[in-house]
Amino acid sequence: MKTAIKASLFGVLLMFGVAIGFWSLVAFTAGLKQAEWQLTELLRQYLIATGVVKPSHTLVDFYSHIKGVEYLICVGFFVAFPLFYKYVNKDVRKIETRR
Repeated sequence: MKTAIKASLFGVLLMFGVAIGFWSLVAFTAGLKQAEWQLTELLRQYLIATGVVKPSHTLVDFYSHIKGVEYLICVGFFVAFPLFYKYVNKDVRKIETRR
């Protein structure tokens, strides 16, 4: 009895997963068609719609965004370079073996 319930529950979950997968495939294909089959345009529209990317209307907006990204990259290098320098210049120890 328990195996029949487990099998039917597995079947229901499997059909639900297939339905969600089919729906997402249709939605993705429809989005690509609307974006004239350009994946990058679809991703750009998605990022703008979710608010991750905001379109820049003036040169000052664009420059401010670029400078912010540049500062983040500089901070990353200021953290990573000393760690890399320590890794490259660590002491080499000789291991002696008996013959």
